[in-house]
Amino acid sequence: MQAMRVMGGLVLGAMLISMGWGSAQGQQATAPDGVTQAPPTVEKPNPLKRRITDKERIQQQKDLKQELRGDFKTWLDQDVRWIISDTEMQAFKNLTNDEEREQFIENFWQRRNPSPDSPENTYRDEIYARIAYANEHFAAGKPGWMTDRGHIYIAYGPPDDKDSHPSGGEYQRPMEEGGGSTVAFPFEIWHYRYLEGIGDNIDMEFVDTCQCGDYHYTIDRSEKDALLHVPNAGLTLAEESGQAKKEDRMQGGGLEQLGGSPGQQQQLQNKQFDRLDQAAKIMAAPPVKFQDMEEFMANSKILTGPPFLFDVRTDYVKVTNDTVIVPITIQVKNSDITFETKDGVSVGKVEIEGRVSNMTHKVVPGGWFGDPVQVSTPSELLPAIQKQSSVYWKSLPLKPGLYKIDIVIKDVNNPDHVGRWTRSINVPKFDDDTLGHSSLILADQMERVPSKEIGGGNFVIGNTRIRPRVAVNGSVTTPVRFSRAQNLNFWMQVYNLGIDEKSKQNNATISYEIMDLGTNKQVLNTQELASALSPNADQLTLEKSLPLASLQPGQYQVKIKVNDGVTKQQTEESAKFTVD
Repeated sequence: MQAMRVMGGLVLGAMLISMGWGSAQGQQATAPDGVTQAPPTVEKPNPLKRRITDKERIQQQKDLKQELRGDFKTWLDQDVRWIISDTEMQAFKNLTNDEEREQFIENFWQRRNPSPDSPENTYRDEIYARIAYANEHFAAGKPGWMTDRGHIYIAYGPPDDKDSHPSGGEYQRPMEEGGGSTVAFPFEIWHYRYLEGIGDNIDMEFVDTCQCGDYHYTIDRSEKDALLHVPNAGLTLAEESGQAKKEDRMQGGGLEQLGGSPGQQQQLQNKQFDRLDQAAKIMAAPPVKFQDMEEFMANSKILTGPPFLFDVRTDYVKVTNDTVIVPITIQVKNSDITFETKDGVSVGKVEIEGRVSNMTHKVVPGGWFGDPVQVSTPSELLPAIQKQSSVYWKSLPLKPGLYKIDIVIKDVNNPDHVGRWTRSINVPKFDDDTLGHSSLILADQMERVPSKEIGGGNFVIGNTRIRPRVAVNGSVTTPVRFSRAQNLNFWMQVYNLGIDEKSKQNNATISYEIMDLGTNKQVLNTQELASALSPNADQLTLEKSLPLASLQPGQYQVKIKVNDGVTKQQTEESAKFTVD
């Protein structure tokens, strides 16, 4: 935002003090001996050195502060009204000049910038886009950004799902609201699968009781009932069957007047504190995402709790000569996550943040990534879940060259449980005239994706969803582990196959070999022709799946060799795995 600069300062005026001399003004005193003497010097107080009172000091501070006006007032009252914290707001109001305010605004957006080293700030752009959308879609006798729906949309973005009843009318209550049929005011329910700092599966209800388009946020689900105060109308199932009376709804003294049996009413009352707590979090400013983790990453703080261990794997897949997709797979043991149990459900949460920087220590464009990972299970299944692992995947497009990757993870339910992983990577360059290949990925899951998911989505490369197995310490030389009940899935791409000028076809032989490293014997040795897969292609994707039930426990190695009959070049890649 271009702020208006206002020149201002403190103007000091000189004070003139008139002294009164009395009747002897201008006369000199004469001593008895006849010597003329000058009148005695009187020390005059300096008003500028006088100690000021507390009242005067407070007034001076008020005078020094320029009144918030113009673009600065608009920025505070409108632009960031729903995303600025109370502490930030007070700090901004205490600033004394426009230069400080401009610097504050720059820092405000930078703290929330997902790519701090990028000239663009996608968070700031997204907020202003949300404001424009709110003004266009939620205006109701006042700008859309001032409405409750505008507030939530600006702060949290569009909902993952929305149940809209713009005309109200007949409404069949769900059982948790008492069941039965009634007539409703216009209302909407916005559903968010996850909101940082608030929780999972958040429903927000907006009701237009004035039927004027001004939907307000409410935690009282009975507020949308237009027949709530009409006797013997809009009854619940319990009221229809005579098990309850409608007037009993109004005597509970709770937040909601929902019908139901006495047991249900008590249960609803017990959950009202949770609804109040959730509403308070929703109306507060959204937290700055992973701010403490950024500080840890920048300053390498000494850990105060046990280190959070995790494993990382990086792979390389060619897109163009200048762009390589680098999938980063992070694996966390569920036994290392702190779970909290509530209402029979155990939930563990991990926050992950990473950055990729170049040789000059600058974060590359798009090099920041971070997401929450949640593990949720019925509490009786928690011991079994803790024996498993959770996997996070992020795919980054990078140019060939050397990079440094920093990854920090935090155990949300145990804030001192933090881990850090730092490695350098060398993204390869795939030359046009050289037979080459991608990483050889061993995976526990591999499947085709629907056409709408091709090229994007979690664990998706091209038209395949493939979830890599991650070795301990993330080392490519350390075997990844499989059980005999699983399939061994392996995936690799081959680049720059030669094409025969006459036939316009490739002519390469692909060999697959699996070796038992314990006995040094082959358990699989097979070949296929590239022309049988895609005869006119200079690039192939190799995807194979092998049941492991026939293999004995032990350590194995899979090797893929490509022999190009046109260019007379060869390339191969191998990976180790263990069968338990």
